[in-house]
Amino acid sequence: MISLEDWALIRRLVAEGVPQRQVARELGIARKTVAAAVASERPPKYERTAGPTSFTPFEARVRALLAEHPEMPATVIAERVEWSGSITWFRQNVQRLRPEHRPVDPADRLSWAPGDAAQCDLWFPPQRIPLEDGSAALLPVLVIVAAHSRFLTARMIPSRKTEDLLLGSWELIRQLGRVPRRLIWDNESGIGQRGRLADGVSSFAGTLAAKIVQLKPYDPESKGIVERHNGFFETSFMPGRTFASPQDFNAQLAEWLEKANARLVRTIKARPVDLIEHDRTRMLPLPPIPLQLGWRERVRLGRDYYVRLDSSDYSVDPHAIGRMVDVAADLERVRVRLEGRIIADHARVWARGMTIADPAHVETAKLLRTQFQQPKPAPGDDLARDLADYDRAFGLTGEVA
Repeated sequence: MISLEDWALIRRLVAEGVPQRQVARELGIARKTVAAAVASERPPKYERTAGPTSFTPFEARVRALLAEHPEMPATVIAERVEWSGSITWFRQNVQRLRPEHRPVDPADRLSWAPGDAAQCDLWFPPQRIPLEDGSAALLPVLVIVAAHSRFLTARMIPSRKTEDLLLGSWELIRQLGRVPRRLIWDNESGIGQRGRLADGVSSFAGTLAAKIVQLKPYDPESKGIVERHNGFFETSFMPGRTFASPQDFNAQLAEWLEKANARLVRTIKARPVDLIEHDRTRMLPLPPIPLQLGWRERVRLGRDYYVRLDSSDYSVDPHAIGRMVDVAADLERVRVRLEGRIIADHARVWARGMTIADPAHVETAKLLRTQFQQPKPAPGDDLARDLADYDRAFGLTGEVA
């Protein structure tokens, strides 16, 4: 077989008009070789003739296993077919055969009409955030992106539970100013799984007049916009930043989002801040009634005058002990009401297992405890009566002889 340089030289000489016989004589090669080089469109390449190998007797059984289980590991296949040779050689052959049996999942190009959809997701920043008790935790950030304009909203929330997800969603939707017709989620447990929405999510969507769309498994393209923004957070927002608290994180994030929405997005060749107004014109209006969201519970206040919310305890005015109180909380505050009157108001803590006591409640409890422990006065002698009462009762009012 001639070399690549000889092949190129032969074709150049023949193209310049040198007879093939002369080329063969000058290069010392056969005329048939020169003719073959001129006729070929590709450089010569040595290819070994395929023949049976040690893997050949096992190939049919391997193909049968891959047809039924395309993702079965090569080590498991080797055990099933009783392979005793080199596992590296076996893996190479399985890798060669696997694409022929793996199902194809083509991805369509999606287009998003104005006002139609917003993609929702949770992003977990790769940095622990300091909390009130001195600990630090990885906390979720709720991200909602208007699919048409790519306008980005986000906020860190205390947990991924349904109550906090809906509270965060409502806050970000209010930042959009209008309601997207569809809110696209994956199978987030706080929103719903396997086609069933979590408690409270249906009423939330109904109040907004929007539709919650739960994606099927293995469908990342339908939520690719928000997924790419999650990566954008990690490469453009996080580097070089430190955070003192969740509130500090949200303050820095809000400032950065203004710049992020003013950048030019390559895929749409426009800035989100310039497209959001057109997006809003096709969205639904905000609901005319206030949404009843957040943590809500009606409990009887115990002797310890504390109520529990999301694993932390908050003090309540001890005068309400033994009575039914209403506990409500949002992302910022925890409030307790007795017959509509607020009897406790605390900042919500993000750390778990904390006890939050209002000094006024503790002092009131101390006063009530002191009053309860004081001895009661002894009852007076109510049995002594005037004897004249008995005389009048029996009609003995005259003088006795």
